[in-house]
Amino acid sequence: MRTILNIIWLVFAGFWLAVGYAVAGVICCILIITIPFGIASFRIANYVLWPFGREVVKRPTAGVISGIGNVIWFIVAGWWLAIGHIITSIPLFISIIGIPMGWANLKLIPISMTPLGREIVTTHEPFAS
Repeated sequence: MRTILNIIWLVFAGFWLAVGYAVAGVICCILIITIPFGIASFRIANYVLWPFGREVVKRPTAGVISGIGNVIWFIVAGWWLAIGHIITSIPLFISIIGIPMGWANLKLIPISMTPLGREIVTTHEPFAS
């Protein structure tokens, strides 16, 4: 089931979201001081491609620097990304087949708001949250 949902997600939403996050990552890596944000953008792009069967957890070794970086990220981009994910999930919830896609879109909100100090892990739940 996860594979089918991931393929549908990839075709209808995941590819374009991943391209957007990857472009943001490239721009952040070009501007040398924002390289940590670029790496975080690439991590999000990876997660966006195949979200079902994976989840985001806080890395226990994340320190104060990750927290400060997350505050900067949230102010500059995080809340805009969260609003975008909420707005794009609403039409997905209208159709029966779109409900899992809407949940996947909402599942992206925590990592899009605070990406530093997090890692992506595999889960055995079919609709991992």
